[in-house]
Amino acid sequence: MTTPQLFQPTRIGDIEVTNRIVMAPLTRSRADEANGDIPGSTMNVDYYRQRSGAGLIISEGTQVSPVGKGYMATPGIYSEAQVEGWKPITQAVHEAGSKIIAQIWHVGRITHPDLTGGAQPVAPSAIQPKVVAYTNNGKVDVPVPHALTTAEVKNVVQQFRQAAANAIRAGFDGVEIHGANGYLVDQFIRDGANQRTDVYGGSIENRCRFALEVVDACVAEIGAGRVGIRLSPLTTFNDMRDSHPQTVFAHLVEELNKRGIAFIHFIEGETGGPRDVTGFDYAWARQAFKGTYIANNGYNREMSINAIESGRADAVAFGRLFIANPDLVERLKINAALNEPNPKTFYTPGHVGYTDYPTL
Repeated sequence: MTTPQLFQPTRIGDIEVTNRIVMAPLTRSRADEANGDIPGSTMNVDYYRQRSGAGLIISEGTQVSPVGKGYMATPGIYSEAQVEGWKPITQAVHEAGSKIIAQIWHVGRITHPDLTGGAQPVAPSAIQPKVVAYTNNGKVDVPVPHALTTAEVKNVVQQFRQAAANAIRAGFDGVEIHGANGYLVDQFIRDGANQRTDVYGGSIENRCRFALEVVDACVAEIGAGRVGIRLSPLTTFNDMRDSHPQTVFAHLVEELNKRGIAFIHFIEGETGGPRDVTGFDYAWARQAFKGTYIANNGYNREMSINAIESGRADAVAFGRLFIANPDLVERLKINAALNEPNPKTFYTPGHVGYTDYPTL
């Protein structure tokens, strides 16, 4: 029997990978918060090394500035200490035979001053989302955000540019721009969060402008073949919505295609929820975008193999299954039983539920 394409090598932009299984970005809240949101503890290194069977690892969401932080103990990539902290992680992954890219993000309005050093959350518009933030002071409503001025938007674009440069210095093979799940890039794209009247609001072209400027800045810094973006056209996560997702995201996909970036990582359907949500044609996006199409959301072994063999996707990303199965690729290859993840330990400090899941 021939080996399914899912387990065969391929190329994602400029990055050669040993298989088409991607470890999705997973917030685990285990950075060194007391010393400046620094990654790189022995525990962090072990966690990523254990999962290096993946052809490509996408790091946990990594904030581009202190104001971009939305969750406790998430790592950054804007300070020199953070860059140094990432180096042993990227080195361990490379030594284990995998590739790793940094997911660079800014949470925008999905945060609280308790998490940002007292700074007010920022957003395209001063619209308070119906979400709560989890802080060291407990669960609190997020406040009304500050609407970024046009000049401030340009500054955030430069923060993403610097994050991309820092990622390469830290040993990453590239970056994924977090444009999904209701965070800042997504907030600009969708009219449920963006009611601006300047060049970043109103028309579809204007609402996609920030996302494309971030992409262009990262491409200029590290090259198109090392830049990808994550999108979730239909998610309602973090109080998000859009009046015409097909039209908006079709424009964005077409513009991304012109730029020759490495990949688009699509969350198909509702984030962490049902796949059969209508309003965006992923099959169209697969045909329109000439780079790598990474599919995500609720895939199992059979779905993944079929998606690759049929050409519906070029690679498949797994999230929760990688939390509980460090050797997920090997388990999928031989169709072995899978460990069940324990949600109670997703964001708790320490190694329990982090580096102690059993392997075959």
